[in-house]
Amino acid sequence: MRPVRGKRIVAILAAGGLTLAAAACGDAPDETPTGGTSAAAEYSACMVTDLGGIDDKSFNASAWAGLEAAKAEQSNIKTSYTASSSEADYEPGLRGAVSKKCNFTLAVGGLMGDVTKKVAGENTSSQFGIVDSGSSGPNVYPMQFATHQAAFLAGYLAAGYSKSGKVATYGGLKIPPVTIFMDGFADGVAHYSEAKGKKVEVIGWDKKAQNGTFAESFIDQNKGKTITQTLVAQGADVVMPVAGGTGLGTAQVAKDSAGKLSVIWVDQDGCKSAEQYCDVFLTTVVKNIEDAVKQAVLKGAKGEALAPTPGYLGSLENNGVSLAPYNQFDSKVDAALKTEVETLKADIVSGKVKVESASAPQ
Repeated sequence: MRPVRGKRIVAILAAGGLTLAAAACGDAPDETPTGGTSAAAEYSACMVTDLGGIDDKSFNASAWAGLEAAKAEQSNIKTSYTASSSEADYEPGLRGAVSKKCNFTLAVGGLMGDVTKKVAGENTSSQFGIVDSGSSGPNVYPMQFATHQAAFLAGYLAAGYSKSGKVATYGGLKIPPVTIFMDGFADGVAHYSEAKGKKVEVIGWDKKAQNGTFAESFIDQNKGKTITQTLVAQGADVVMPVAGGTGLGTAQVAKDSAGKLSVIWVDQDGCKSAEQYCDVFLTTVVKNIEDAVKQAVLKGAKGEALAPTPGYLGSLENNGVSLAPYNQFDSKVDAALKTEVETLKADIVSGKVKVESASAPQ
């Protein structure tokens, strides 16, 4: 499912001022004998960001951290990135990586699926990877995540923690990597309501209708503030923004609320990626992009094949998705609720509890 072109325009215009500098990928030198042994050839891992940029405190930042972690572990790996300020930058960025002879080119985000398939199909001797997309091709390694599983836990937690009986979520754009979080969250709330015999309402997303609230941007913090203020006015005291940097507006509203509003962050543990807001983050639905990317780059650098099928699927079982620690909320979350969340996690892993989403990776 892709957003209509008109919906993208807002995000593109909002990103117009983004001016992150693009770094060039280096050419890979030939292997050179050194003292009777062979020095490993340079392995160039390049990345093309989505609109949020390298420091979005979310999925772009996680992907870049993965490349950097691979470089720290293996000295012959060189990393660089090219920033995108609009969707029109995706294709030139990917083609630029090919022309610079990048050994591995990473596309970040579901919006890059089609263009990655196109460029990879025209450059079959180059290896590509993509986060949050099942983009196909024999030289495209997809990394996808069953985030609805961890978001289910977050929904249950939010419902148990809420004092008002109303919790909320909203998205950046209506695309599968976003709505999968919202589906899981809504189902987790419903599971709590059924288990406890009390109704906790979800504002901002109707899973059955697949309709809800979207900022139409991953970088507009002011829009995040406005949406959050509306959700709070409707009674929500826990909000999960699935909106990249836009969600920082939600964190600011929570910061200004003197403890009345709590936030569930997504992608990277908010207490590590946006430390100034740690005191408002109840937890984070973690998508372990960093480790998935790191392992893909390390495999490529060692000459191991990156099979397009099945690619990588992160789940609760393999720690590809998870809930972050409660951090500053640890003493505020009831011990019984913590235990219930852990039990629910085990039940999801075992298959006792089924978590489903129309946006789940196939």
